[in-house]
Amino acid sequence: MAVLADARIDCLVLDVVMPGLNGLDLQAHLKRIGNRLPIIFLTGQGDIPMSVRAIKAGAVNFLTKPVDQEEILAAVNVALAEGERDRAENESLARLRARIERLTPRELEVLRHVITGKLNKQIAADLDVGEMTIKIHRMRITEKMGLVSVAELVRAAQQLGIAPAGCERAR
Repeated sequence: MAVLADARIDCLVLDVVMPGLNGLDLQAHLKRIGNRLPIIFLTGQGDIPMSVRAIKAGAVNFLTKPVDQEEILAAVNVALAEGERDRAENESLARLRARIERLTPRELEVLRHVITGKLNKQIAADLDVGEMTIKIHRMRITEKMGLVSVAELVRAAQQLGIAPAGCERAR
């Protein structure tokens, strides 16, 4: 497993039957530890329940031998594209997290009100501050987040698990 942490691996091609940990167990272990490498199963000993289990657990493909070269190359290309998409999403989310962490606790509180769709006047009343104070906080939030519209702020908050003010869902 240490090899996976240190190397740049873009996808795995596993057999169901391997010495020690079988391919399905390795897939489950990787999923448990948060490793989302795209996996292709290539086996001579597969059956329908096994392939269903692998696909439901997130395998990109489950191929049974014999497999021609085009089929395995197509599966690898799909896996590589999926892995690249996943990496790009993770990087985007990490950048978004870094931006939200620049907000002060008060700006985060104002953001939680903004994403409910409330007007500045309503937020000011809820927080018992002046409307100009809310306008300044909103300006700082949009600068720090690099997002201009309320729709963009709502989408970012959803991606980060930030609950709107008045909701019980935790961040």
